[in-house]
Amino acid sequence: MCLQGDRKNCTKELFDLYFKVARKNYFVIALSIDFGTRKMFASIVIRTLNEAAYLDDLLTMIGRQETQDLEHEVVLVDSGSTDDTVEIARRHGCRVTMIPKQEFSFGRSLNQGCEHAGGDILVFISGHCIPVDEHWLQALCQPLIDGRVVYSYGRQVGDDDSHFSERRIFAKYYPETSALPQDGFFCNNANSAILRTVWARHRFDEELTGLEDMALAKLLSEGDDRLGYVAEAPVFHHHTETWAAIRRRFERESLALRQIMPEIQLSRIDVARYIFTSVCLDLRSAARHQKLRVYWYGVLRYRMAQYCGSYVGNNDHRRLSQSRKERFFYPSVNESDCKHDWLKSHRRSAPHESQQPTSGR
Repeated sequence: MCLQGDRKNCTKELFDLYFKVARKNYFVIALSIDFGTRKMFASIVIRTLNEAAYLDDLLTMIGRQETQDLEHEVVLVDSGSTDDTVEIARRHGCRVTMIPKQEFSFGRSLNQGCEHAGGDILVFISGHCIPVDEHWLQALCQPLIDGRVVYSYGRQVGDDDSHFSERRIFAKYYPETSALPQDGFFCNNANSAILRTVWARHRFDEELTGLEDMALAKLLSEGDDRLGYVAEAPVFHHHTETWAAIRRRFERESLALRQIMPEIQLSRIDVARYIFTSVCLDLRSAARHQKLRVYWYGVLRYRMAQYCGSYVGNNDHRRLSQSRKERFFYPSVNESDCKHDWLKSHRRSAPHESQQPTSGR
């Protein structure tokens, strides 16, 4: 009990009690106190390396975003582009910061971008992803503004320039229905958003060769923080890679996954089974879309690259040398899917052309 004549101690006790109760719901209280009195500010952080092919379309679509009390800036982290990437970014008014090639990792580049950003919400999008429509940014950030989650990620889809097998992977991991909050810790920084206060407590791992998003998501999910998937915030994700580059991508991601989830082990029998099963399912899906003759070779090559790369990364216990790091990060230039709309023939229009499809909105 607080006595009438001891108001100072009484007030202190009440505040102590308040913060004990509030600690588990800190981000909801922070939102209601901090965000309720002013406009929200989002910093869109883009990692780039020779992304001139898609960056202009990406920044054009970012400039067209329709938001409610949500202002934004764009911070670009470039790791040594030799094309027009930096020039395009500056032409669109982006804040540009450079990371030396020898210091690059996916986590370190994002941390550097976040340090240069001033937003309450940190939004991440790949330099070869394009928002599907003008509502992407608001949809991705709204669950954070509402206090439903602290880390969200949006849908990813491909078009007719994408590998057919990759479009099926997108369909599997990025369905048409949102999950707020979600079970598990899957997350992908090609299209995501996190509260700045949460990032400041748990920065991205700078040593991993990939999957820095899942590493952080796992850490958050082990506590009281909630993650969420937002199907209403889709982007087109373009990969224009050689078969060798695809294999390297899965190799470095598998190497990272082994550190995040060491219980996952891949044997040669597993790899053979996965290749056979996934190729059969892909070909059956392609046949249903009357694309079997077009995609059969690409399906076989893609799944071989995927699982062979994953096997090497999962079973490679050597220390990552600088030469192998550069090989990973700087590659040489040289089921119900039959009724899934995003697996049907489609080509992304340029931002100045017709509206993008928004299935599931």
